[in-house]
Amino acid sequence: MNKQKKSYGFTLVELLITVAIIGILAGVAYPSYTDFVLRSNRSEAQRELIRFANLQEQVFVDSRSYATDMKGLGSSSVKIYTASTNYRIMVDAQTTTSFTLKAVAKNNQVNDTGCKKLEINELGVKTPSACWEK
Repeated sequence: MNKQKKSYGFTLVELLITVAIIGILAGVAYPSYTDFVLRSNRSEAQRELIRFANLQEQVFVDSRSYATDMKGLGSSSVKIYTASTNYRIMVDAQTTTSFTLKAVAKNNQVNDTGCKKLEINELGVKTPSACWEK
């Protein structure tokens, strides 16, 4: 009788196929993941810009002029960052009757090409428009 030994473990070919499959999945998934993270951080900055624009409108209703800095909007500091610290929020007040709020990318968010600076003004115009969710 011909007895065959039981083999335990993986062959080199099986291991190489597994590594190739994992490599292909990682090659597809990682760019999608990084894009998702950039868009998620961008939406955080958009939310903060809209919140501060609403505060600007409340200041205007109360005093007939817009705040010229973040302290005028009730902040304890002139430098305001989003919770994830990926954007710095600032006021660019041209006059007492107009304003532009800006969110400037920091940290890894600078890799978000074309959307490194988000803005909203007193008319609600959001720029660059391609970076704002519809």
